[in-house]
Amino acid sequence: MRTYNTTKEEIQREWYVVDADGQTLGRLASRLATILRGKHKPIFAPWLDCGDFVIVVNVDKIKVTGKRLDDKVYYRHSGYIGGLKSITLRRQMERHPDRVLAFAVRRMLPHNRLGRQMFRKLKLYAGSKHPHAAQKPKKLEL
Repeated sequence: MRTYNTTKEEIQREWYVVDADGQTLGRLASRLATILRGKHKPIFAPWLDCGDFVIVVNVDKIKVTGKRLDDKVYYRHSGYIGGLKSITLRRQMERHPDRVLAFAVRRMLPHNRLGRQMFRKLKLYAGSKHPHAAQKPKKLEL
């Protein structure tokens, strides 16, 4: 019996819409990373981008458990001395709720060119409307 290898020509991408209303941040992020990576397909290959496009709406209504809203802190550095900036999860949810889910999903994907290519297939929207109706996305229950 011969070993089967998936090729780029065999990959067929779907478009899915996910409603994030009431979903827990980490659980939603891990499921989205699985779909973006393509691990839900029988033709999955770790060296290929087999995943599907995912549109996430109502990102501003994501649930966070425990005291994480005040305890979790995001850091970034400008590159200069004393340039460390920090922002809490609560403040980030008020300003840019889509970035919270984007950071969580991005860190669950591979940290290389392939991971960046997979991350580009994720579309996040704070409201319930999205401009991807032409792609005829299917509703996905997570």
